Amino acid sequence: MRNREKYLPWIGGILIGTVISILVLTGYIVLMRNNKYIEGINNSTAIIQPKLLTNGAGKVLLAENTIADIAQQSSDSVVNIDISSSITVADSPFAPLMPFGGGFDFFFGPNFNHGHNGQEPNQHKLQRKGAGSGLIYRADGYILTNNHVVGQADDIQVTLNDKRVFKGTVLGRDSFTDLALVKINAQDLPVARLGTSKSLRPGDWVIAIGNPMGLDHTVTFGIISALGRSLRDLNNNVELIQTDAAINPGNSGGPLLNIHGQVIGLNTAIRGDAQNIGFAIPVDIAKDIADQLLTKGSIERAYLGIYMQEMDENLARSLGVSSNTKGVVVAGLTPNGPAEKSGLQQGDIIQKVEGKSVKTGKEVQTITRSHKPGETISLLIFRDGLMKSINVKIGSYPNNENNAEK
Repeated sequence: MRNREKYLPWIGGILIGTVISILVLTGYIVLMRNNKYIEGINNSTAIIQPKLLTNGAGKVLLAENTIADIAQQSSDSVVNIDISSSITVADSPFAPLMPFGGGFDFFFGPNFNHGHNGQEPNQHKLQRKGAGSGLIYRADGYILTNNHVVGQADDIQVTLNDKRVFKGTVLGRDSFTDLALVKINAQDLPVARLGTSKSLRPGDWVIAIGNPMGLDHTVTFGIISALGRSLRDLNNNVELIQTDAAINPGNSGGPLLNIHGQVIGLNTAIRGDAQNIGFAIPVDIAKDIADQLLTKGSIERAYLGIYMQEMDENLARSLGVSSNTKGVVVAGLTPNGPAEKSGLQQGDIIQKVEGKSVKTGKEVQTITRSHKPGETISLLIFRDGLMKSINVKIGSYPNNENNAEK
């Protein structure tokens, strides 16, 4: 009897421990099911079927196959674009001394045709070839890409993911934003899923698909590094998305996707003197340009006709105003432009546009471009020690080579 009493506490402890272990195991299984992981044992092998996971707040969690699934679903709407164009180059007296086919292979690549092709003996007609990417904008054969990919092309070939090849024609292009619309004779094409670029944040995951160096449908992965970047090559016209996803020559015109597989930008440029610094045109801008080219055949772009300079202490001193004067100085005016016709003068200091304080020319441009030609905006300027309000009727960008080219 005493021996039984001696072992009763041990037996009770074992029973309690067993119950706790069962509860912990049950909770673990429930937790794993809630996270949509299915684990089973079949021939001693765990089967895991991850999907695009979300937590209770609807936030996307990366699973093993997430990027591959997005790339597979999106690749059919991405195209390769091959272009060729002819240029005529005069013979060089130094050609016999230059390696790599007289130097042309070195500068232009091995795809150049060095034949005279009926030209005068002192000239070469060279065939330049290049490659880029694009996305299917409409199912009836409209392809969105970069202007610098197709703008100077004599011949355009568009290759779909199913390897069908079509001849492309430039429907319209806009050098201002480096966008172009190409038409191919095809129907029922898989259209790219367009998202929005309004809610992007640095650190968001992104995926790039394109044709870098002729390697079609290459997939790379990274994050948004920054927003609102400007490039001189685009005359600072567009606030670009910066990404560290690998982008190389040939990626131009291809999509930059978010983690939902939606297009948020068109890849357009890289820093050649750096690594993993690429830029994309926000998709909201691309959609607006493409729709205008489709419906109107041209781009209506707001225009004031002023040259601006940001205020600093030296400029304030030269203008005879206080060093703490804020605003943007009118450095010049286009003759007979909208601003000059409205009474704006050189030396005026723009302090507010549409009631919003401005300190940079970029801020003036941003507010102006949010309006359409024909609309009127109000400027509050400082002139001769007095504040003055001037209303300017916005004009259309003159001599616009951004118009569609039929």
